[in-house]
Amino acid sequence: MRGSPGKMAEEEPRRRIPLVPENLLKKRKAYQAIKATQAKQALLSKRKHQKGKQIQFKRLEAFVRDSWRKHRDDVRLRRMEQRPGQVAVPQEHKLAFVVRIVDINGVSRRVKRVIELLRLTKNFTGTFVKLNPLSLKMLRIVEPYVAWGHPNLKSVRELILKRGQAKIKKKRMPLTDNMLIEEHLGGYGIICLEDLIHEIYSAGKYFKKVTNFLWPFHLSVARHASRNKVGFLKEMGKPGCRGEAINQLIRQLN
Repeated sequence: MRGSPGKMAEEEPRRRIPLVPENLLKKRKAYQAIKATQAKQALLSKRKHQKGKQIQFKRLEAFVRDSWRKHRDDVRLRRMEQRPGQVAVPQEHKLAFVVRIVDINGVSRRVKRVIELLRLTKNFTGTFVKLNPLSLKMLRIVEPYVAWGHPNLKSVRELILKRGQAKIKKKRMPLTDNMLIEEHLGGYGIICLEDLIHEIYSAGKYFKKVTNFLWPFHLSVARHASRNKVGFLKEMGKPGCRGEAINQLIRQLN
């Protein structure tokens, strides 16, 4: 006769839990307490270090470079005031795209102020600008540090579709829904992405409202830029007005 399941379970040998010596358990507990205390102290010291202002060392060459750059800006801006050229707004182009491609360490306050007005706070950020005598004068002030030109409809569309972000309550929001555009720009007759693209490309009546609604475009940089900075800057070309060649730079950085 076969035995019942209960009897078979009783016949099986019970597994014994290996016993750990008491002194080893005490050592483990003490070690864990020490590690927890060390982690807490490391966190507190890190927070204390972050609160204080970190000391930044600057080489003498950096001071010389910044001083030379500031002097060059002062001379250039003084010459612009002494010999103001006739700034003619091109009739066939009403829109410009401006990209910052050079560092602004050590520049004059006037240049830095214009950079802030254009919202080009970081390298390889870009914004759309409506061309008029005032904006052309601003572009001349920051010309050694930015590349700008006249984008075509394809470049405007690609930039907005790929890198367009809305600025809502100082936060970035991707343009994935037309309801978001209609909620903030519907009062100006702009209810979808196509309306937004048309308003920018045509530099329409509500161009400033639309550009303020958009976050500055953060363009991508090639992977080899960190390894070969000089070669990458040669690929970028020189700053200044590029006309319709800005479309090639947009394709390269978009």
